[in-house]
Amino acid sequence: MACEAGDARAAVAAMSEDVELVSPLTDRFTFRGHRELEELLTSVFEVFTGIRYEAQFQDGQHAVLRAAGHVGRLRLEETQYLELDDDGRIRRLTLMMRPLTAATRFLRVLGPRVASRHGRPGTAGVLVVAGTWLDSVVAGGDRVFMPMASPDRSRRPVQLDRPPA
Repeated sequence: MACEAGDARAAVAAMSEDVELVSPLTDRFTFRGHRELEELLTSVFEVFTGIRYEAQFQDGQHAVLRAAGHVGRLRLEETQYLELDDDGRIRRLTLMMRPLTAATRFLRVLGPRVASRHGRPGTAGVLVVAGTWLDSVVAGGDRVFMPMASPDRSRRPVQLDRPPA
């Protein structure tokens, strides 16, 4: 309910003191503890909006949640794998996101916000440039190249333009 309401403080209250959030976008770092998670989720809820949970599965101290929302006009789907402590609080949270176009848009918008919140405006500027480049490459690839692999595409072989013989 806290995530659907965009309430970072309430979301963190459902987590253990030593909570870890594994970044869905990189293996380079993990967010740890209430302070880091509340700062992160404050930015996340500014970027990932209209979150609605669609499914939940739980087996003991493990749960999987399925959510969807929007990054701008793009629909972003998220799967959360939760490891719970003995009190039922979230101890570790691993996120997966799709489609790639929405995930890179999320990265492009979120990264500079997180850097700015940590007092690193120069890093935020670099992330704007890098994120814009990555976002444009992925969006272009999604429009141009991914349709080539579609099972709905004609079974005819792709003809490449060749110079006259």
